[in-house]
Amino acid sequence: MIEPYFLIKWLHVLSSTILFGFGAGTAYYFWRAHRTRDAQIIASVGRMVVQADWIFTGISGIVQPLTGIALAHLAGIELSEPWLVASFCLYLVALACWLPVVGLQIKAQRLAAAASVQGTPLGADYQRIMRLWFVLGWPAFISLLCVFWLMITRPTLWM
Repeated sequence: MIEPYFLIKWLHVLSSTILFGFGAGTAYYFWRAHRTRDAQIIASVGRMVVQADWIFTGISGIVQPLTGIALAHLAGIELSEPWLVASFCLYLVALACWLPVVGLQIKAQRLAAAASVQGTPLGADYQRIMRLWFVLGWPAFISLLCVFWLMITRPTLWM
């Protein structure tokens, strides 16, 4: 029989892999679609990216803190440990960036779909949305990289 700690740890590692992998993967494909400047491609890829973000990134984003807190509890680690507090804060930064990014992806996809149907070029609204999407993606990405480092190293940050 598998001990609860190892099952939860497996779920935590698996969900972190999905969270980071799908987050980076969907961003890459949406950015590549955007770079084509082809509204039909952007609309099609955008639809898949939004679905993948809700299904995979969203679910794993919920599983991460739940399993992380459960692991800390089972291991006897205080939630006030500095590396854990820093991890929580960085995770909240990533979440605060990701939530608007998904909304921006939806808006960009809809604008691209409308431009494709109407046969018009992508407008200034679309360009503004994609600039903000790009800017918000970096702090989320860097925050999750830092969370990975904190989880692996558990450094002494402050007393």
